[in-house]
Amino acid sequence: MTQHIATTPSYDQLPIVDLSAADRGPRARALLHAQLHSAAHDVGFFQLVGHGVPRAETHALLTAMRAFFTLPEADRLAIDNVNSPHFRGYTRTGDERTAGARDWRDQLDIGAERPAREPGPGEPPYWWLQGPNQWPAALPELRTAALAWIDRLSAVAQRLLHELLTAIGAPAGFYDPIFGEHAHPHLKLVRYPGSAGDGTDQGVGAHKDYGFLTLLLQDTVGGLQVQREDGRFHEVPPIENAFVVNLGELLEVATNGYLLATNHRVVSPPGATERFSVPFFYNPRLDARIEPLPFPHASTAPGITDDPTNPLYAEYGYNELKGKLRAHPLVAERHHTDLLTPA
Repeated sequence: MTQHIATTPSYDQLPIVDLSAADRGPRARALLHAQLHSAAHDVGFFQLVGHGVPRAETHALLTAMRAFFTLPEADRLAIDNVNSPHFRGYTRTGDERTAGARDWRDQLDIGAERPAREPGPGEPPYWWLQGPNQWPAALPELRTAALAWIDRLSAVAQRLLHELLTAIGAPAGFYDPIFGEHAHPHLKLVRYPGSAGDGTDQGVGAHKDYGFLTLLLQDTVGGLQVQREDGRFHEVPPIENAFVVNLGELLEVATNGYLLATNHRVVSPPGATERFSVPFFYNPRLDARIEPLPFPHASTAPGITDDPTNPLYAEYGYNELKGKLRAHPLVAERHHTDLLTPA
């Protein structure tokens, strides 16, 4: 059984985990597992290095992303997500919501490239989330780089999840059946254009992610803040070529609260400073039911966080649909009024 090593929290930086240690022999892998166990149980966030993503692929994605945000506004609005019942495409600055308040950023939402699936009679409405992406006609290299990134980070996230489950004494491949070729990954290309000018500084409001794992590539501007053990939000200083990893609500549910899904937010950069970030969400199939994880620490799990405003469902798709309807009210009003809860 892997021993859990308690640590004194330091708020200057998140724990740093080197995934390549898994390949450096039993002693290095055991240390990796101890670090992963502590980070996931005590913090719910860490910085991941040694992940093996080639710098050339990172450069290709970032170059294509910056080119997208310099396209004329008409080109970006041609793929407005309001056109997509699947919540894919471009969201204008201020059109997304977190906890009911506007987020001061614009973004492109991308998922697995699949045919549209309109739910039939009696089928769950979350099948609306499956469908094609919208791509800018003037920038074909963006499609290539983004879909390659989804494949690359899906592989990194799978490996990381295997090591994390092993670290807490669980079967490494326990959740493999709910991923595979029908998994529902999600990629955002995000620009924060600076402060809103009206005194609000919400780049993204405080929230938890609703999948399994999030791998975030952030630039050097900063602004990401994580709620730590003291209850306060602390800055996450960027580390070159590292991913900021956080656990989603499904892992908290799967472990009955032993692993943490942690509140985090982004404070808008000052003035007209731009900030770019690329969050990747490692999510299972929409129809996946999340079974409790068998692991030796289950008896010490404190239970999941109870938030009446954020109910959690056994089938993953309902959790994502709930989040999308709240975050993208314009899409919801155009395509899914029948799914909206009356005020």
